[in-house]
Amino acid sequence: MIVDCAIYRDGHRTEGSEDFSGALEGARAAKGFVWIGLHEPTADEFALVSQEFGLHPLAVEDALKAHQRPKLEVYDDSLFMVLKPVEYEPDGDTVSAGEIMIFLGDSFVVTVRHGEGFPLDAVRSRLEHEPELLGNGPTSVVYAIADAAVDHYLLVAAELQTDLEELEAEVFSPEGAGTQLTASRIYAFKRQVLEFRRATGPLTPPMARLTEAGSFGAAVPFVSKEARPFFRDVHDHLTRVNDSVEGMDRLVSDILSAHLAQVSVRQNDDMRKISAWAAMAAIPTMLAGIYGMNFEHMPELRWEWSYPVVILAMAALEVFLYRLFKRRGWM
Repeated sequence: MIVDCAIYRDGHRTEGSEDFSGALEGARAAKGFVWIGLHEPTADEFALVSQEFGLHPLAVEDALKAHQRPKLEVYDDSLFMVLKPVEYEPDGDTVSAGEIMIFLGDSFVVTVRHGEGFPLDAVRSRLEHEPELLGNGPTSVVYAIADAAVDHYLLVAAELQTDLEELEAEVFSPEGAGTQLTASRIYAFKRQVLEFRRATGPLTPPMARLTEAGSFGAAVPFVSKEARPFFRDVHDHLTRVNDSVEGMDRLVSDILSAHLAQVSVRQNDDMRKISAWAAMAAIPTMLAGIYGMNFEHMPELRWEWSYPVVILAMAALEVFLYRLFKRRGWM
């Protein structure tokens, strides 16, 4: 359950006590903070943590159940934030989202991670190599996690954009136009963009609130004034991601509309060809049907050249119809 536990003072790490209350007391005595990282804890395992740090029961419930939207909630003794880092597998064209819950309070940070993707080891290592940033207190941990998640959003958005361009080229190529496989790929890609949007879109209000942007009222507690410019940078990157995702969503919709139009045009073209061939087949069928009737008095029945004349008439009409349909693009 416990991935890591350490006390940070003046931007430097010291190993934390296995006793959570002892680690928190030591951090406060040293004028530092303790960072505890957890991975998919059970309710019993997390009960001790929530009791020692005084976490709100509603936030604890959200952290255990997961499947939350990105959000920021303020409680009396702590701040609760949810992030959804994403991973993209180009080979399978799938976007998968994990979840990171962050509890921020007086001299402590507790992170709860769900899913196998986006481990926080790299974020912790980065902070420990930047003592000036880490010296800003527990807020620096929230910033570093949000910054890493949003920067990864940019990478995922770039990969999705590349795949979208390939899909667009396939749709408008002669080989891919109007095929059922292409339609399935467009729909699957749109689903992945929607999954990505669910992770990035709802995160905008929390990041704006951390920067005091918009009409969100007073500043968020437990977030120092010095940290707000850092969150503003994350908010700017997130805005770029959301703009990119919105553009991709519109383009996928346009590609799907164009594909459906291609299918409709192709079906109409097929129907024209079928109608043209049916019209050409109708003439000999009609004449053969007329002369196949067993009546004694029929035109040219006893004329020596009747049969060749009828055959030539049918051939002439067939040539005439063929050239007519060919000129109009029906053949």
